[in-house]
Amino acid sequence: MGKNRDKHTVCIHDGEIKDGQFGGAVSPIYMSSSYPFLDTDVKRYPRYFNTPNQEVIGKKIAALENGEAGLPFASGMAAISTSLLAFLRPGDHVIFQNEIYGGTYNMVRQEFKNFGIDYSFTNGVDIKDFENKINDRTKVIYIETPSNPLLSITDIKAVADLAKKHKIVSIIDNTFASPINQTPLDLGIDISIHSATKYLGGHSDILAGVVVGSNEHVYKIFNKGRNLGGNISDFMCYLLERSMKTLGVRVEKHNENAQIVAEYLNQHAAVKQVYYPGLPSHPNYKIARNQMHGFGGMLSFELEGKYNAEIFQRSLQMIKPSMSLGSVETLILMPTLTSHALLSEEEREKQGISNNLLRLSVGIENVKDIIDDIERALKLT
Repeated sequence: MGKNRDKHTVCIHDGEIKDGQFGGAVSPIYMSSSYPFLDTDVKRYPRYFNTPNQEVIGKKIAALENGEAGLPFASGMAAISTSLLAFLRPGDHVIFQNEIYGGTYNMVRQEFKNFGIDYSFTNGVDIKDFENKINDRTKVIYIETPSNPLLSITDIKAVADLAKKHKIVSIIDNTFASPINQTPLDLGIDISIHSATKYLGGHSDILAGVVVGSNEHVYKIFNKGRNLGGNISDFMCYLLERSMKTLGVRVEKHNENAQIVAEYLNQHAAVKQVYYPGLPSHPNYKIARNQMHGFGGMLSFELEGKYNAEIFQRSLQMIKPSMSLGSVETLILMPTLTSHALLSEEEREKQGISNNLLRLSVGIENVKDIIDDIERALKLT
């Protein structure tokens, strides 16, 4: 977003289309799927990620993350899978940290063998563990920080430096942080990915993904993407641009509320453990403080054994048990039944995901109302 530019101004204005015909205050929607090819330098086609509304999102996310170029996709998984396949060929090797989004983990486990792509998992915390997994076929290192669902923190700069040392492409899932709280490209990461369904959309009504990086890297992803067809509709881009205008103010409120809720849960007798990078008790608090501008709206907590996580969720009145995150309303889920349900029980245990673990996406409501709802539900559990 230009390191000296105000994030709120970038959220509102960068990439917007000027309405030259009527002077409207917002970008017009161009719903056409067919554009001219004679006497034009740009052959526009929705599958080529270059319709006017698609370009708005690419420019805005690039500005927010200080990248050269960006691409919008139909979903976060479309962005992730296309980016990985753009840099991997049969026989190549990729390193993932162990704690990543369940959909990514499942895609790798189920699909990569069909492509002849080898992979390794690391603990995501010890940089030596990453380095020990590198071999002469390693082409990509992929991280997610803060991670889903235990909010682990990976040292972004250390991973980026390691990747550059070995001439490996580095990719990060930056969804939990958002571009407001974390700009990984500034720390040396090559490609940053978001499920725009989450904070960028922010209202539980959008399915989208975005990728941002250098012109060279994004062009490779574009080349793969136009063949795989994970493009996004112009109407969805219009909704996403609308939502991104308020991203800065929303995320600041998410940060504020989540810190208060995390501190409240951290001292509660019913709570066994809280996972939030803004707590000094978090094992990687210092790294998070150095690489994040805010600690985010996501936290997880594990209830003590005598409490039942499912009954607790059913006892909530305002907080919604729901499948997603990053919205203005507070959402809660059990990773064992949702985001990580496709993992085996053994795989979940290895990652520290218990049946009493709850992931809380703290919204922007009055924080007292959020805490009161949790307190009331705990008394009924």
